[in-house]
Amino acid sequence: MKVKQKIVGITSKGQATIPAEMRRRHKLEKRALIIDTDKGLLILPTPKPEDEMGSLKGLFNKKAEELIQEARKKDKIHEKALEKL
Repeated sequence: MKVKQKIVGITSKGQATIPAEMRRRHKLEKRALIIDTDKGLLILPTPKPEDEMGSLKGLFNKKAEELIQEARKKDKIHEKALEKL
């Protein structure tokens, strides 16, 4: 396992800049998950909503985004029916 080290500054507000090459390599974008361990801080990329993961993965033949869109369409149909009453 190849380990790269960089020293970064920390501002008075506690902000540190992660070098661009490390952000790109680990796909860090606008948010990151930081875990406080006994050995230090662990920084991980956050999953995106379109990423399929978890215990329900594979249960449906559609992605979560598609299921949500279908549910919203059904809700709109029900709302229109209620407006007619």
